[in-house]
Amino acid sequence: MTTTNAIPTPDGFSTLNPFFVARDADGLITFLREVFGGEEHLDARTVDVDGLLLHAELEIGGTTLMFGERKPGWPFLPQLTQVDVDDVEATLARAVERGARVVTRPTDFFGTVLSRMTDPWGNLWWVYRHGEAPDRDWSAADDADAPTEWSDPGLAYIHRTLLEAMPSLGTEPGGAAEPR
Repeated sequence: MTTTNAIPTPDGFSTLNPFFVARDADGLITFLREVFGGEEHLDARTVDVDGLLLHAELEIGGTTLMFGERKPGWPFLPQLTQVDVDDVEATLARAVERGARVVTRPTDFFGTVLSRMTDPWGNLWWVYRHGEAPDRDWSAADDADAPTEWSDPGLAYIHRTLLEAMPSLGTEPGGAAEPR
């Protein structure tokens, strides 16, 4: 299902645009550009008076991601982001070559291919290749339909890998748990 965005947005921006705050934001921008493609909006690059990157933009597939350098005392804030790609395997291979970790290997998911990876900055990415999804009436689901266990091995794997990955997002990559 595709909807038309009736809210005016600048070229290259969507109604919603993620903003990443990370240590080594330039490294994250380079990683994403090399893994997913895209072009940086160099005219938007702003450095704060303390010398840290305050704002940068990278456009990938018509959506602009924004970035800032994490300042001392700012919390670790991992992003959870979905991205659609043409070739899941090639995308994951580029990511792994650059330090990412595959969390969920490519798995059939209702006519799509779903995979997940964490980048070296601790962000979790849902990497999808969409296909023809079977008709499914999601509105018919209620709490009584919630599974007590996943009978489909693919769905069980997708669920398990998410549950395993999420606790690690509460820690700084390569470091100890962040204070809450």
